[in-house]
Amino acid sequence: MCGRYATTVDPGRLAAELDAIDETDVPEPAAAGADAVSAPDYNVAPTNQVLTVVERHDRDHPGDDPRLRLRRMRWGLVPSWTKPGEPGLPAKGKPLFNARADKAATTASFRDAVKKRRCLVPMDGWYEWLTEPAGAGKTVKQPYYMSDADGGTLFMAGLWSVWRDPATPDRPPLLSCTILTTDAVGEELTRIHDRMPLPMPREHWSAWLDPDHPAPASLLATPDPAVVSSIVARPVPTLVNSVRNNGPELLGRVDEQSGQLGLL
Repeated sequence: MCGRYATTVDPGRLAAELDAIDETDVPEPAAAGADAVSAPDYNVAPTNQVLTVVERHDRDHPGDDPRLRLRRMRWGLVPSWTKPGEPGLPAKGKPLFNARADKAATTASFRDAVKKRRCLVPMDGWYEWLTEPAGAGKTVKQPYYMSDADGGTLFMAGLWSVWRDPATPDRPPLLSCTILTTDAVGEELTRIHDRMPLPMPREHWSAWLDPDHPAPASLLATPDPAVVSSIVARPVPTLVNSVRNNGPELLGRVDEQSGQLGLL
């Protein structure tokens, strides 16, 4: 599962690097309980507004080639058929912040998005918790942080949806997304958790993001361990356990033997 991650990428810089259109300032209705996000964010949690990369045609010039676009979306996919709740907002339900890649195409909440609304979710790294012995017969849930060894941005496969309230047709639609997960691969990652976000290598972006054609089924398959060979895992402070904590100290290095916080 991927239920918490960190991202420090600046949308403007990322847009320039990807030659993408920055649409992160487009107004959207705030979902109940959602928090506005500002980079950097070291403790991204479900219902936050998060950065995504999509490829879409221009609404005013649909015949033009599609362009990469950066958009903010609510993390926790809201299917288009979700009933309204409070005025202008969808009914509350369990946040669909993860979707199994091997089942998404046949799951009612995700199958439409698999066909035509696929995205990338950029992140610095993600967190998982591993139950470890704490002495005297006790155990502790130790948080680990998985990231690129060289500090590069990771791009995970995601799906997105557009929800509109029929009672307020003039209100901007709610954009929401989910992160696809797959079986963990590689000795280090499988030791910590049996699932991981689905990485999307850059050479597959064109096929994955293509708004006019389905993505090859092979892109939803468990990746080769080589795809995650640059990802390393390390224990981090339990500060990350609370979504109220947010800062670079969450990524402080913890000595695996002493359990003491050290320097980055």
